Amino acid sequence: MRISTVTMFDQSVSAMNRQQGDFMKVGQQIASGRRVVNPSDDPQAASRAVGVSQAKAVTEQYADARVSARNTLAQGESVLNSVSDAITSAKTLLVQAASDTLSDVDRQSVASELRGIYETMVGQANATDGNGRFLFGGYRDDSPPFARTTGEGVSGTQYIGDENTREQRIDSSRLMPVADNGMAIFKSVPSGAGYVARAEKESAGNVSIGTQPGYVRNEGSVAFTSGPNRVDPDNAHFGKPFELEFSTNVDGDPIFSVSAIEADGTRTPIITEAVYETGKSVSFGGISITLEGTPVDGDQLQLRPANHADANQDVFKTLKDAIDVLEMDQGGLAENRAHFRNTISSTMRELDNSLDNVLTVRASMGARLNELDVVDAVGDNRMMNYEQTLSDLVDLDYNEAIAEYSLRQVGLQAAQKAFVDVKGLSLFNFL
Repeated sequence: MRISTVTMFDQSVSAMNRQQGDFMKVGQQIASGRRVVNPSDDPQAASRAVGVSQAKAVTEQYADARVSARNTLAQGESVLNSVSDAITSAKTLLVQAASDTLSDVDRQSVASELRGIYETMVGQANATDGNGRFLFGGYRDDSPPFARTTGEGVSGTQYIGDENTREQRIDSSRLMPVADNGMAIFKSVPSGAGYVARAEKESAGNVSIGTQPGYVRNEGSVAFTSGPNRVDPDNAHFGKPFELEFSTNVDGDPIFSVSAIEADGTRTPIITEAVYETGKSVSFGGISITLEGTPVDGDQLQLRPANHADANQDVFKTLKDAIDVLEMDQGGLAENRAHFRNTISSTMRELDNSLDNVLTVRASMGARLNELDVVDAVGDNRMMNYEQTLSDLVDLDYNEAIAEYSLRQVGLQAAQKAFVDVKGLSLFNFL
């Protein structure tokens, strides 16, 4: 077979180019540290690497979301810590103000301190997360959730946020609440809270004296000194609101009747015209309460479950009622003294319920912070697995690559030496 000189030259050049290409490919792998520099190097590994890289990027986004969620929860938990301290301080002041040794001027001084706590709590309820978003406004986080209200029969604060809970996705299967709304924190009580008593009587007009609109203060001096306490939760009427009303019998002695208020507003008599004895405990509907003082016809006592729709669950209204009654001039009147004692007793119970609720929400935030730590640990392990998988798919084995580099270098040198030898072949050397 005859082989032309041109063919010999072409094959030699092709061999050098091929060896040089293989040599440069190994050099690129060593320089980049990757076995798969181009998808054509290993199409299957390159395809799998794209999927792993995308999953890794999503995991990194979830990690950033957890950082944001942790910051929001930590700020919210810090605010609720301050709120719980403020409620505790308010309770301490009310215990001090309930002492019979204080004068009206002394109580007004306590009211001034309590007003400072009130203003502090309103400020905490309107706290922001540092990015201009209000923590406790739900999804309406662009304006303060609690606004001041004024007008006849209305005072204090009004919640203008929504009742949704802002959530953030911290993992593919977890949507976490990161900011509780103000209604659930400052205007709610735990589901297991007990009864709260209010000594009032219904008014024909819309009159308010430190209590709810539509009610006026009792004219007698009846005050509740203990309770309402739970004695029989299995009672058929337990959990319903009750109304205790005073009157007099034909002999002029004070008597009282107790009715359970049904869901449709109807009243079911429980006690009818029982003789009232001051200082004696009265039990009905699974609860008991101790009363003392002298009632007047028409005086009423409302007892409602703390989580009932008609019960006061607003911690700001509770503080406002306490401030109003502390600033009241008792004038040495027994009925004013009874109203003061009843209001202080009610607000103390309501503050206890509000504190329990704040601590419950705060504990929930702490649990979510702990959950973030657990999800972070899982995310870190997942990232390590992705890194290992990517390394197995595209990273370079340097020992194998260096050996390949040396082999390709020898092959290139051999091809170059063969080309030199072929190029030097000529019949003219023998003439």
